[in-house]
Amino acid sequence: MVVATEVARRYHGRGIPAEDIDQVAYLGLVKAVRGFDPVVGDDFLSYAVPTLRGEIRRYFRDAGWAVRPPRSVQEVQARVTQADADLTQRLGRSPRPAEIAVHLDVPLALVVDALSANGCFSPVSLDAPRPDGEVTDSPLDRMGDVDPSFASAEARLALRPLMDALSPRDRRIIELRFFANRTQAQIGAEVGVSQEQVSRLLTSILRKLRVSLAA
Repeated sequence: MVVATEVARRYHGRGIPAEDIDQVAYLGLVKAVRGFDPVVGDDFLSYAVPTLRGEIRRYFRDAGWAVRPPRSVQEVQARVTQADADLTQRLGRSPRPAEIAVHLDVPLALVVDALSANGCFSPVSLDAPRPDGEVTDSPLDRMGDVDPSFASAEARLALRPLMDALSPRDRRIIELRFFANRTQAQIGAEVGVSQEQVSRLLTSILRKLRVSLAA
């Protein structure tokens, strides 16, 4: 149990509850006991410790992500975190992504993606209260709302070529009626026809558009 506790402690504080990591380590210890063959070797710790680490890392990979990045990012993130600590101690400052990429011999883009995925284990709560004296908006305040025009986006796309095919007068009548909210009398005064003619023209234009849409 002490071995499992010591191995698990190294993975605490990485976005997964410590008790969950401890439980995985205990299960890994059971797996190591069952898999250890004293005929092959008599050093149980040299067999058990890698087994425990493997089980914990597998748990991080499979169950620890609130948002799952690509597998390549998952696999390199732990290496990036360790490289960041090693290079910070060596350089006396935080290393640049390019320096981490050279140190690990991996593409720079992969390092950038791994650094960006750091919050995937423990994302900031949208309802988290702001610290005292904090003047910036909360994450929830900065989120957008549903665009009211989204529901009609498909209809607008379908109607655009049909509207372009109308005559200039017919298109103007539609624009005044449905986009400018003009009355039939106001439309008639602008295009030079009577109110009754506007009513008949609207009926004819809308029928034409429905037939075109159906086709």
